[in-house]
Amino acid sequence: MDIAAAWPNSLAALGPAFYTELAPTPLPDPYLVGINPSLAAALGLDAQRLASRAGVEAFTGNAPVAGSRPLASVYSGHQFGVWAGQLGDGRAILLGEIESPAGPHELQLKGCGRTPYSRMGDGRAVLRSSIREFLGSEAMHGLGIPTTRALIVTGSDAPVRREEIETSAVVTRVSPSFIRFGHFEHFSARGQIDELRRLADYVVDRFYPECRGTPKFAGNPYAALLEQASERTAAMVAQWQAVGFCHGVMNTDNMSILALTIDYGPFQFLDAFDPGHICNHSDDAGRYAYNRQPQVAYWNLFCLGQALLPLIGDQELALAALESYKTVFPRELQARMGAKLGLADAREGDRELLEATLKLLAADRVDYTIFWRRLTRHVAGDSSEAVRDLFLDREGFDRWLARYQERLGAGTAEAAQRMRQVNPKYVLRNHLCEIAIRQAKLKDFSEVETLLALMQSPFEEHPAHEDKAGIPPDWAQHIEISCSS
Repeated sequence: MDIAAAWPNSLAALGPAFYTELAPTPLPDPYLVGINPSLAAALGLDAQRLASRAGVEAFTGNAPVAGSRPLASVYSGHQFGVWAGQLGDGRAILLGEIESPAGPHELQLKGCGRTPYSRMGDGRAVLRSSIREFLGSEAMHGLGIPTTRALIVTGSDAPVRREEIETSAVVTRVSPSFIRFGHFEHFSARGQIDELRRLADYVVDRFYPECRGTPKFAGNPYAALLEQASERTAAMVAQWQAVGFCHGVMNTDNMSILALTIDYGPFQFLDAFDPGHICNHSDDAGRYAYNRQPQVAYWNLFCLGQALLPLIGDQELALAALESYKTVFPRELQARMGAKLGLADAREGDRELLEATLKLLAADRVDYTIFWRRLTRHVAGDSSEAVRDLFLDREGFDRWLARYQERLGAGTAEAAQRMRQVNPKYVLRNHLCEIAIRQAKLKDFSEVETLLALMQSPFEEHPAHEDKAGIPPDWAQHIEISCSS
């Protein structure tokens, strides 16, 4: 199939130390599970053509995409805080880049067979995890959070063993770049400094050209790169925390150098607010609990700093580059949480108000998304009873509400408008995904399509889908997601 005039592959230009060229491994009788028309349009692609039989074959890895140069990249990383050594694209193959109205983007097939970096894995993805990534990445994009995206999902009845026998799928991921912290760690750990410099220069020149002339670091572009990655990562994680997103497996090989949310495995949006919530069933020690994500992000950046140190050349300079995380994260989080409360400006005492808000939510395990949406409606003129009904401690809520209303003051119409733009009605809750997955296993993909549309405009009312914005059913508490998700 030919969908682009040319498929440049700038990663391949870095040299054979960075990748292995190989073709995807075909799957029998592939079928279309879902397609993202809005992303296709943004990339200048024809969604109907992608959804055709030829498109399904191509994006399952069964037929070559004319002009592409498939390859799998090598990287290393820390997993659950432990150095794991060489990793790499164990089930993903990069087709190359397409030039689009949105700029150059890489397209990558995930789940298309073994690569030299699969270790003991089978190189496959299952239908369940592929649907979760397809919908999860689009949900994050709809919320305005930096993320990789997903263009198309195809399935096959070919069996794959996880906790049980499941069926195969391939998801086509889209990103300006899939380079991770782990790419830098790989070459640094091996003492391959020439390759490390080549990689850093590539990232700087392609994505961070301003790093070439940063006076703060006396012309050291690698320290400037570390600072840019730190600040962007801080802003991204602040957005995660504000919307109640749990990544679940923040290994250094799952951290994007562009500060994009990447690798949707055991992710979850909070239901009941529990700061210590652990969404990953495999995370026995709770390393990646919701309230630990900001600290883990900094730890991962420190690992990136260590990897870049041979290029930066000065440990104090590297530490100075990392220091901005400690300023940017609290500032970004304060701004985003203030916006959720409808506050137009920052004042003394706001931090205490925000802390009191979260403490109140945690004490009664109040549904995080529903609280903010009902509070928005109250500020817009509705009674406070719908918000109050979420709490067991009604008197505690009444005291908090009086304090909040005093801080909010006049101009509630403007405040409500601000709140509508940051407090979604819909997030991709686990049970919604689970329902879509169960139907998809029966070859009914209508719920995947419905959720995709909702997640693309999560701040809108969508009155026909009120059931998807309500309190989760009791069985949702028993859904377990793990690294195989």
